[in-house]
Amino acid sequence: QVQLVESGGGLVQAGGSLRLSCAASGSIFRVKTMGWYRQAPGKQRELVARITGDGIANYADSVKGRFTISRDNPKNTVYLQMNSLKPEDTAVYLCNVRAGVIRDYDYWGQGTQVTVSS
Repeated sequence: QVQLVESGGGLVQAGGSLRLSCAASGSIFRVKTMGWYRQAPGKQRELVARITGDGIANYADSVKGRFTISRDNPKNTVYLQMNSLKPEDTAVYLCNVRAGVIRDYDYWGQGTQVTVSS
């Protein structure tokens, strides 16, 4: 079994910062990309940022310059530093890990709420 445990969400004022963490544990092998998605009420899930094992990151246009994704490979942990938060960043943030030996599997965290007040 694979578990993704997220932490770091909460309530913050506009302009503030939060740091999300997601640690993968269990029978997980050959972790490839790690990333964060978000889903706001009434909206589709969208990619926020993801990072490869080599450290190559890509971001949604809406968060470029404000969010930074990083990972600790030995710990199978991914982080999302969110600065200059805006009310439109309010959503449930979900961690995603793609891993596998013969084929790839997508694993998801339970989600952590981020609320940005104006």
